[in-house]
Amino acid sequence: MVNHLRYSPLKKGVQNATEDEESQNSLGFNKITTRPRFLYLLFLSLFSCSLLLAPHFFCFPHNFSFLYSFGYENGRLFAEMDVNTTICSSISNGTICCDRSSIRSDICMMKGDVRTHSLSSSIYLYTSRSSNGLMDYVPDPIEGGEDEEENTEEEIQHENIKPYTRKWEKNSMDSVGELHLISKRENTGTRHQCDVKHDVPAIFFSTSGYTGNIYHEFNDGILPLYITSQHFNKRVVFVISEYHKWWNSKYGDILSLLSDYPPVDFSGDNRTHCFPEAIVGLRIHDELTVDPSLMEGGKSIKDFHDLLDRAYWPRINGLIKDEERKATQSSKGPLPRSSENEAKGEQKRELIKKPKLAILSRKGSRAITNEDLLVKMAEEIGFEVEVLRPDRRTELAKIYRVLNSSDVFVGVHGAGMTHLLFVRPSKVFIQVIPLGTEWAAETYYGEPAVKLGLKYIGYKILPRESSLYDEYKKDDPILNDPDSMHKKGWEFTKKTYLDHQNVRLNLERFRKRLVRAYNYSIGKKNRRDNPQSE
Repeated sequence: MVNHLRYSPLKKGVQNATEDEESQNSLGFNKITTRPRFLYLLFLSLFSCSLLLAPHFFCFPHNFSFLYSFGYENGRLFAEMDVNTTICSSISNGTICCDRSSIRSDICMMKGDVRTHSLSSSIYLYTSRSSNGLMDYVPDPIEGGEDEEENTEEEIQHENIKPYTRKWEKNSMDSVGELHLISKRENTGTRHQCDVKHDVPAIFFSTSGYTGNIYHEFNDGILPLYITSQHFNKRVVFVISEYHKWWNSKYGDILSLLSDYPPVDFSGDNRTHCFPEAIVGLRIHDELTVDPSLMEGGKSIKDFHDLLDRAYWPRINGLIKDEERKATQSSKGPLPRSSENEAKGEQKRELIKKPKLAILSRKGSRAITNEDLLVKMAEEIGFEVEVLRPDRRTELAKIYRVLNSSDVFVGVHGAGMTHLLFVRPSKVFIQVIPLGTEWAAETYYGEPAVKLGLKYIGYKILPRESSLYDEYKKDDPILNDPDSMHKKGWEFTKKTYLDHQNVRLNLERFRKRLVRAYNYSIGKKNRRDNPQSE
């Protein structure tokens, strides 16, 4: 289940709620009103003051500059700012630079002699001396020189950060440990060793928060990690706070394609790890997506899907070979060559004739109560149907195998829809949207599906298709005006629409969507297998 207590930006085309209706004319355009020039001058003064205070809230590199333009057009004051260097895109040696401009996450850069001290949840940065970028003499907390060091070494800069991508949300951030980034001018009289020297950068991040939920694992962790690390071409070490062995095992296939080095358990490894530079925190673009305009080389969510292909297909090929070996051992022997070729030909004809439909089944809330009838109807339409019933122990490679080979993916809104990332672009994704979940369904799964290149169909159920229809009066706003019920808060929404609602599909109504998906899929298969017919 996706946690909906989250950052919710204004929807496109929706005016800010603080703007009253009288500010628009009868044609729906904003009225043009005039303001005294005194307000214009007052605003310029206040805005200029805010720029002077900006360094207290953001840490900008020395080569960071702004260009401003101010205007007063049609009675409306405007100010434009052009940033000619991305915040922290380039920092000098011995510098800490933090970008706190995003509402989703903070991210800090450290360059020079970067050293970990996990016992105090600290990452130190010292002025580099040697040719390899690392000092030969640094404070050693083990030998008892830490207190003396605190008194004799000058602290230049101190930044605190929680390296998780939901900084606006207190509930999730409370479980994330704070890291202290400290820049110091070294004391040359104190001798210390570096336990592990790395010649590549580090990325520090947390796997706390809502880790354990498939949506949050990808949206808050794996995708931001891809966004932040891919330009290093695997020449980077991941240092993980709130480290979980199961998480590393679950996502090891992906991590191995992002880094050539084993991850470091920040809290569990008390050795001093030294790096030439570090990124603390992860960048995040939007829900389950990668924004090409913000990526080096214009990489997109489709490139991430290609990475998943490379991560999971070696394991999938291994599974296929195991199945073939077991099948051979259980039979009297391998099929004769002629029979084998005949079977392959029949299989090919069957694949052309029957597109594959995968249904992600749910237990508990938001289950399709007439799922068996749905399967029967889909088979009658002409689909080969496979029902997925994964649990927390199911290998992601096994789920990927089913969905990546499917033409149509059907499921009810919930965290499991994150698996749309496993579906190949140009395939069909049908999301069943229960009452009261429309905005979340479209924002967290519908829009990302379109960005991935899927043919998306959102099936909004009618009140009669909801189990709530049997519990409330037919004119109850819970059935007829779910949007108004959201005003009662997240807990009410969660209890009513997410935890206490199942779906009984109107099969005649839903059939139209399946037929549309079938016709698209079979047409696509025929065009692929018979290009001369086009």
